[in-house]
Amino acid sequence: MKIIDYFRTNWRLLNSLKMELFATYTEPGESVRNTLTSNLRTEEILRDDLKYYFMSPCEKYRARRQKPWKLGVQILKIIMITTQLVLFGLNNQLVVSYKEENLKAFKNLFLKGYSGTDEDDYCVSMYSQESVYDSLFYTINQFSRLRELTMGPVSYAEQEDGTPVPLTICKEYYKKGNVQPSDEYYDIDSQTETVCLSLNPQHMASWKTDNASFFDLDFYRLIDIEISFQLKGINLQTVRSRELPDCYTFSGTITFDNKCHSGMVKVYLDVDAQSNACKNWKISGTAQKNTHYLLVFDGFVIAVCLMSAVLCTRSIVLAVKLLQRFSNFILENYNGTVCEDDKKEFLNGWYVLMIISDILAIVGSILKMEIQAKSLTSYDECSIFLGTSTLMVWVGVIRYLGYFQKYNVLILTMRMAFPKVLRFCCCAGMIYLGYTFCGWIVLGPYHEKFEGLSRVAECLFSLVNGDDMFTTFAQFEQKTTLVWVFSRVYLYSFISLFIYMVLSLFIALITDAYETIKNYQKNGFPMTDLQKFLKEQKDSPRAEEERHAVSQRASLSSLCCCGSVARDDMDVLIS
Repeated sequence: MKIIDYFRTNWRLLNSLKMELFATYTEPGESVRNTLTSNLRTEEILRDDLKYYFMSPCEKYRARRQKPWKLGVQILKIIMITTQLVLFGLNNQLVVSYKEENLKAFKNLFLKGYSGTDEDDYCVSMYSQESVYDSLFYTINQFSRLRELTMGPVSYAEQEDGTPVPLTICKEYYKKGNVQPSDEYYDIDSQTETVCLSLNPQHMASWKTDNASFFDLDFYRLIDIEISFQLKGINLQTVRSRELPDCYTFSGTITFDNKCHSGMVKVYLDVDAQSNACKNWKISGTAQKNTHYLLVFDGFVIAVCLMSAVLCTRSIVLAVKLLQRFSNFILENYNGTVCEDDKKEFLNGWYVLMIISDILAIVGSILKMEIQAKSLTSYDECSIFLGTSTLMVWVGVIRYLGYFQKYNVLILTMRMAFPKVLRFCCCAGMIYLGYTFCGWIVLGPYHEKFEGLSRVAECLFSLVNGDDMFTTFAQFEQKTTLVWVFSRVYLYSFISLFIYMVLSLFIALITDAYETIKNYQKNGFPMTDLQKFLKEQKDSPRAEEERHAVSQRASLSSLCCCGSVARDDMDVLIS
């Protein structure tokens, strides 16, 4: 009995020792397993978020059944902004045509001898003193008979006291001047003075006899004569488009230019038209009602653009947060940093483009609403904002076409070729500027296309594209042999250099980028660290837990087997 009690005591001690060893064996494994599971779960969550961010709207819908709200808003914005632009463009065409037609009418009314088209940058030219006097008196007489002559709703502008704004005639001349060309003698005081005369349009019966001394002109001293006037007009053609007519103030200036003292006096007519809301008006029909509809539509456009800007801003914020998470993951697990190419993948320029287009559309819509309400008349500023925003909106459509491989070639080619093309244009631009300055200073006095820097640049750009080559050559007059020979060397060298070399290299850079993209699409694009990370396939945390559970069960079974063998041996000894 003592022997049996001895073995039983030792058996209990052995079992307790076995359980303690088993407990100390499993606790470190459990800690490692939990750490590994947590890391795997964090990595998989990050990978899933990154994959979801770079998915197309259709892929996002298939993955998580999330509706593509941003895509829907962009489509709606394109339709509404384009419709808004068309409506504003039609209205703006009426405004521009009204101003241009009034300008042409004023030229025919007030300028004697006007042929219907400007001679150059001026309207009419005169070559005798009699012509100048006749044209000057003709302008004044026509202005006094405006109500009898004009067929449009135009009349004299009025001052605050109700009297018409006077017709102002100012002549500028040198204070003292005596010129004797035959003796090669002149005595000129460089200081100038200006004398003005105001005439009431309604009381001009004896204006010539009452101011005879004023119109006694000394052409050797005369620099120019300016005739200023103001007229009022109403644009009635907008009634047909169911809009309220605008009232216009035409501030006109007729200039007799004698600055060159070359024997030719040039006559200019400039008119500045400013629109404003009419003070007293009455109209029947649906014009005002249609204006309210347009204001509501413009407000809806602003709401859609605000929604688009908010969604795009949210996407940019999400991209920045994902970039920070990915950077921290790379730093903690691989002790590295994210390369610049991978950072550019997160910073999506299309979202920035959409936000800018939304801001421009909102500003343009506000200006359009003010114009519709007759509070502003900034047609040009409004057209710039609306036109630029529409351009950016339609360019932004390319982003969604880029999700399809066959339509993505243009975007990828532009992205790859742009840095090379930009550097190439900087080098070619230096040569282009050199030709521009050279052509302006040498050929400007002998050719109308080279009279100014901007005109020279435009002429050379036309030559690069093959426009007006023969005309440019033919219009050079052979006044001096040296300049004529220089013009030929200048034009031949420019055309040969830019068409056969610069333009060919420019096309070659784009073609090379296109061929590279085609090869990538055929053989695969180079993999970045981000793309490699997204394509990695690792076991999920659940699978890892199952594998640890299986190994634990195997260990427990092996320990149980050892326990049963020991029990059998004990029974043998007892027996």
